[in-house]
Amino acid sequence: MARYVYDFTQGRRDMADLLGGKGANLAEMTRLGLPVPPGFTVTTEACRAYLSTGGEPAGLWREISAHLTAVETTAGRLLGQPDDPLLLSVRSGARFSMPGMMETILDIGLNDESVLGLAKVSGNERFAWDSYRRLVQMFASIVMGVESAHFERAIGDLKAERGVRDDVHLTAGDLAGLVGTFKELVHRETGEYFPQSPAEQLRRAVLAVFASWNGERARLYRRREHIADDLGTAVNVQRMVFGNLGPDSGSGVAFTRDPATGRPGLYGDYLPDAQGEDVVAGIRNTVTLTDLEHLDPGSHARLRAHMETLERHYRDLCDIEFTIERGTLWMLQTRVGKRTAEAAFAIATGLADEGLITSDEALARVGGDQLARLMFPRFDTSQTGDPLARGLPASPGAAVGAAVFDSAEAVRRAAAGEKVVLVRQETTPDDLPGMIAAQAVLTSRGGKTSHAAVVARGMGKVSVCGAEELAVDIEQRRFTASDGTVVEEGTVVSVDGSTGSVYAGPVPLTESAVIRFLENGSTDEDTTGVADAVARLLARADSVRRLEVRANADTPEDAARARRFGAQGVGLCRTEHMFLGERRKLVEAMILACDESEREDTLAALLPLQRADFTGILAAMDGLPVTIRLIDPPLHEFLPDRTDLAVRIATAEARGTLPDPRDTELLAAVDRMHEENPMLGLRGVRLGLVVPGLVAMQVRAIAEAVVERTRAGGSPRAEIMVPLVGAVEELRIEREEVERVLHDVSRKSGVTVHCPVGTMIELPRAALTAGRIAKEAEFFSFGTNDLTQTTWGFSRDDVEAAFFSAYLDKGIFSASPFETLDRDGVGRLVRIAVDEGRAARPDLKIGVCGEHGGDPDSVHFFHAAGLDYVSCSPFRVPVARLEAGRAALEATDSGDSR
Repeated sequence: MARYVYDFTQGRRDMADLLGGKGANLAEMTRLGLPVPPGFTVTTEACRAYLSTGGEPAGLWREISAHLTAVETTAGRLLGQPDDPLLLSVRSGARFSMPGMMETILDIGLNDESVLGLAKVSGNERFAWDSYRRLVQMFASIVMGVESAHFERAIGDLKAERGVRDDVHLTAGDLAGLVGTFKELVHRETGEYFPQSPAEQLRRAVLAVFASWNGERARLYRRREHIADDLGTAVNVQRMVFGNLGPDSGSGVAFTRDPATGRPGLYGDYLPDAQGEDVVAGIRNTVTLTDLEHLDPGSHARLRAHMETLERHYRDLCDIEFTIERGTLWMLQTRVGKRTAEAAFAIATGLADEGLITSDEALARVGGDQLARLMFPRFDTSQTGDPLARGLPASPGAAVGAAVFDSAEAVRRAAAGEKVVLVRQETTPDDLPGMIAAQAVLTSRGGKTSHAAVVARGMGKVSVCGAEELAVDIEQRRFTASDGTVVEEGTVVSVDGSTGSVYAGPVPLTESAVIRFLENGSTDEDTTGVADAVARLLARADSVRRLEVRANADTPEDAARARRFGAQGVGLCRTEHMFLGERRKLVEAMILACDESEREDTLAALLPLQRADFTGILAAMDGLPVTIRLIDPPLHEFLPDRTDLAVRIATAEARGTLPDPRDTELLAAVDRMHEENPMLGLRGVRLGLVVPGLVAMQVRAIAEAVVERTRAGGSPRAEIMVPLVGAVEELRIEREEVERVLHDVSRKSGVTVHCPVGTMIELPRAALTAGRIAKEAEFFSFGTNDLTQTTWGFSRDDVEAAFFSAYLDKGIFSASPFETLDRDGVGRLVRIAVDEGRAARPDLKIGVCGEHGGDPDSVHFFHAAGLDYVSCSPFRVPVARLEAGRAALEATDSGDSR
């Protein structure tokens, strides 16, 4: 029979899959001898059993009762005991941290009788009634389904009637009356009475936490963070300790390092005379841990010692929840803390410098997504006036958007393409959809450990919290700054999560310090630490990675910048981009040519222009490979829009004048070249086979550029790539033409020109016949954008806006297959092509040049699949370098040497 319950003394940190993160860490702190209130964990297996059947697993209550008896024995009190009751907390605890997304119920065990006993034994009548009203409110909302707004409204009405602002100013009598009001609300809304049986409270609370795994906000958060839906949550049942017993009590959240910057030290928030939920909810502004040192030196010293113990033990930033009950410190939770991208790099290198982790462990603790965020632009505040307000810089970055004041409006406007900033007094888990939709989150209350701060940091979302100078009026949908400035909904504001400043209107952006550091090795003095940490970890990644990193670059400027970012060549130079602008007229002329002579004249005019382009790129990447793709898109893309042409012709005719003959010719050409599905039509290798002279002109331009660079003392390494091959015969014919031109240029110039010839694998048929194609190709490069389109049957330009959001919501995708490679379908084709291609040609060079080449998750797949290089946009080169190093370490740890 399955075992569903473990005492804290029976678990360990490495049992997180079974006990959830919170339960495993409570057990670990217990093993370390830290002051943890006794309790037990109901496993994720019990949750999965409950969710699969809809009923309580057999034997579960018997196990809970046995462990409850042990807690009662340790405490010397019984659950529901009238004169001195044992009270319990019931908290969720999934394998991966999901802050605020599932449920917590405190003060289980209170009823109309035991509340009187609690008041007597504690000597604090107000505390007893405050605890009871919290229980009724939480239990009714979470377990019985009563709208929480009813309770908030009742509290607000009572505070208004008493003329007080905060809950702490309500008296014991006020709170006792509020309990009565709450119980009447419960009966009115549900038809049942608030349960007086502590055992029933506990049983129903555990099952409600199980059910919250499938709550809307939990599902949304899991989709956002790519957490599997089938893990389930554990439930932690623990003896209550009370931070709301008076001024010598309180609750707090602490970090062993600053989660926003990574600086060493003690950081956190403390709220006197409060329970833990008050701290993260931001209902009152907290004080710092420095203030705690003055309020309670003994507890502060013990907390500091415990934090040092935990950081040394976990060898990482620790996020800690604690409660002080009448001068006694209790540790309620620890976990490896969420952090900003800036902090991630600073903490990783800091811990390595302190000898707590190795350089490889430091590299494993940062990610490409974090590096990408550090490369985003920042505000250029040299051009702004004073900010409207300042708050706590909870999550860095620069965001501009229209102020909105509720989650639904944020979602609505964002769906319409508008950038928004979500403004709240404080956020709750119900605000998650709006937080995801917004560019930034701004609150007037709360600190760095409030819900808004923790969730925003986890998502990499810009956030400023606790901007007390702002009076946020949710009902009037506006906020007022201390200087009297009123910002109505829809007004654009700028939020600087790095400094905590909030500005009216849009603030111009400037290049990030990390970009400047990567390009030229210098940056602003105050950010050198983070930029240096990035540089150090990139250097480590370069020293261990197997994958080369190239860049997609179509101009000498892009190639030069990519090289400064560490690119080891160009993996994709798109020649069609060189036909845009003024050169479009020449392409039009080629298409409109009446005979071979006219077409040859046009191609001859294009030749020197292309040669100059290739010469510049080869110079920028001197000594490194430059893979040049022959023209790929349909030729009609270089013609004017059909509607524009038709309108011009119709307008001329309406005026009684003759249309421009060129417009008439172009319209006829557009109609002649029209295709129902052009992306599957006359493009790629097919163009080279049916348009005489086009391939020869491009190859000649490449070869002559190689000759020019060689004569100038350079070391050009051009490679020629044939796109959209589906059959080996296509590549064989085109390769013969390529080699004929290369031989001709070599003969005439006296310079031997050798350019390896390869192909893009971007059609399923190419992947499935890769063994045959490899006999004609010296290299493969996966065009994963088209391979994804042709494998899924998606037209990217149409489907992303049409139904991808629905597919993500329904869990069909965990991420867009155009952003992160579909390993099961497209990835299988990649593996087949790699294996069969190398079997036919062992020295076959293989890379990827689609958007996936710079996606962190996809880079790990390409390493595992045995590719030689990835190629991505210049700004993604550092990301790919970092992830290629991490992929190598991951493979070493798993024993895969590929």
